[in-house]
Amino acid sequence: MNLEHAMQERRSIRGFTDQPVSQDLLEDIIALANRAPSSMNTQPWHLHVLTGQPLEQVRKRNTERMLNGTPPSREIEDYAAYEGEHRDRQIEIAVQLFEAMGIERHDKERRQDWVMRGFRQFDAPVSVVVCFNRALLDNTIAHFDTGAMTYGLVLAAWSKGLGAVINGQGIMQSPVVRDVANIPDDQVILTCVALGWPDEDFVANSVVSRRRAIENTVRFLGFGD
Repeated sequence: MNLEHAMQERRSIRGFTDQPVSQDLLEDIIALANRAPSSMNTQPWHLHVLTGQPLEQVRKRNTERMLNGTPPSREIEDYAAYEGEHRDRQIEIAVQLFEAMGIERHDKERRQDWVMRGFRQFDAPVSVVVCFNRALLDNTIAHFDTGAMTYGLVLAAWSKGLGAVINGQGIMQSPVVRDVANIPDDQVILTCVALGWPDEDFVANSVVSRRRAIENTVRFLGFGD
């Protein structure tokens, strides 16, 4: 798969088969993602790759805490509610997904089930917990760099036939993830990536989020003068 095709065709995958993903394949994917650029080659990221029983423990304990009303607990500063055009785009993708799944606005049970799928990391066979060095917690460039690596991770996975979704819900109960994965104290949990073989029968996997035309995001200066 060439780079242009991977970037154009990649989409978030939220339904997976139960086929396991080999460690060898994951190592190949992570080695590609590890080529991501970082400020002055600082490479602040650390990855913890969970499958099997450890991942099931995270799912179980995440679900229990959320259903018991335990407030979310992240290790990075929580983001404020989106407003304006950003809120509009947030709603748009939710509508696309619910329409694909046939979830009606009044169907509270199915809407709740969809939310809980996120906390279960969409029942993927693999979860990659993305961290960075705690010494860089207040260094926003480290967040940027780790994000670049994370995009490289999902793009590399797609190029190998795997699907992925960057999933902040999976670490909203970060104490659970830290405990089960035994994450060192000198690392901060940023997000996680649910990863596995796409389930072709899961209709939400067909959803492609819309992108603004580049003329709405880019200014060119000094061209054609």
